[in-house]
Amino acid sequence: MLPMLLNAIAQAAETATETAAHEEGGANPWLIGAVVFVFLMVLLIGVVAFGGGRDHS
Repeated sequence: MLPMLLNAIAQAAETATETAAHEEGGANPWLIGAVVFVFLMVLLIGVVAFGGGRDHS
């Protein structure tokens, strides 16, 4: 799952740099925000899944 995530981030970064090369405005902030949001949601799901079966101490 982590290699797929890293591959998606690399592709998004490559697309953002290609888009920035053709436009004057730089990288698309919506694309960067979406990539960061997805990354953080994957981390959150991993934390919840890891702690889901544990008892409270």
